[in-house]
Amino acid sequence: MVGGLLAALHPRHHALALLAVQRARFARHTASAAVAGVVASLALCVALTVMVASFREAVTHWLGQVLPADMYARSAANSALAEQSYLLPEALARVAAVPGVHQVQASRVRPLSLRADLPAVALVARELPNPQAQLPMVGATVPPQPGELGVYVSEAMRSLHGAVPGQALKLPLAHAAGPALQVRVLGVWRDYARQFGTIAIDASAYRRVTGDGRINELALWLQPGADVQQVQADVREASGAPWLEFASTAQLREMSLRIFDRSFAVTHYLQVVAIGIGLAGAAASLWAQALARRREFGLLAHLGLTRGQVLRLVCAESAIWLAAATLWGLALGLGISAVLVHVVNPQSFHWTMPWLAPIGRLAMLCLAVWAAGLMASTWATQASVARMGAVRAVREEA
Repeated sequence: MVGGLLAALHPRHHALALLAVQRARFARHTASAAVAGVVASLALCVALTVMVASFREAVTHWLGQVLPADMYARSAANSALAEQSYLLPEALARVAAVPGVHQVQASRVRPLSLRADLPAVALVARELPNPQAQLPMVGATVPPQPGELGVYVSEAMRSLHGAVPGQALKLPLAHAAGPALQVRVLGVWRDYARQFGTIAIDASAYRRVTGDGRINELALWLQPGADVQQVQADVREASGAPWLEFASTAQLREMSLRIFDRSFAVTHYLQVVAIGIGLAGAAASLWAQALARRREFGLLAHLGLTRGQVLRLVCAESAIWLAAATLWGLALGLGISAVLVHVVNPQSFHWTMPWLAPIGRLAMLCLAVWAAGLMASTWATQASVARMGAVRAVREEA
């Protein structure tokens, strides 16, 4: 790859540029050792940048799909506490009649233990008139069969419990026919909120087979111009649940993205450390090479090149090699990022996300690394060239 890039350069009308290209072309092994750290550090930075950008974009898009209402209310902070803190079914009609509320949808959230060796999954019973539009589906779905009860599982359910579309699944729910309820998986959807699995079921079907009409969460669509604070107070009073916790869609999105950014803040420090180590290694290697090239510099000085021209020559060589290292690190980092996004992430977190390369951010990163590497190599070369004379360099090598 590097040889091909250098072969495409033919600066025939500029002596210093020709010397720089020719030496870079015939001293590849020496320069490769100098810029190997830049390749490794830049590849790590590119991989982390692409992975974090892909995940953040996926979470942002996912939040837009799963938060269609204007405001949300919950009776407890998690599904375990929701078993003791809930609303009764008759409260839904009173909440719907609150001034300023245009539409309300209720959800029942409860934990289910499917396997003793795995954490409990979350069962979410909500209105699902059009699951393909309401849930961020992954892959094809299976049409429901007459008389069967269908559910939609998250990607973590597919990874941890092997639940795939078309498969029968037994849920430990007490109902008229027995202690376990057999359902059929109709599709898989993406859920970034629960790492150990989620099962979505239509609320009316859930109430019909279990007789459980309790409510844990409310999705509220407000009328234009409604006073949010007043609506919240009226909903608490109408539902008979003064402990209800409210959050607007904007608040939930901001809080979710803030938690995401805080969780991945360490990757920025890793990138800075990696780039710093790579540039320090490159500067040290180029400095050592400059010291080892005293005879060459002395010969160039005897041929008429000034100290400034020698410095520009070495900096041009460094620029060529740093450019090649930047391109190679970018390509290697993109390859590593694909492995992180499509292999490591599903194995570690049990969910998938689309691969996204932020072109502008990567271009700025590569340009910054190239410029910083060039500055480091210029400083190292200038420090070594400035301390030697042409006659002394040739005499020492004689």
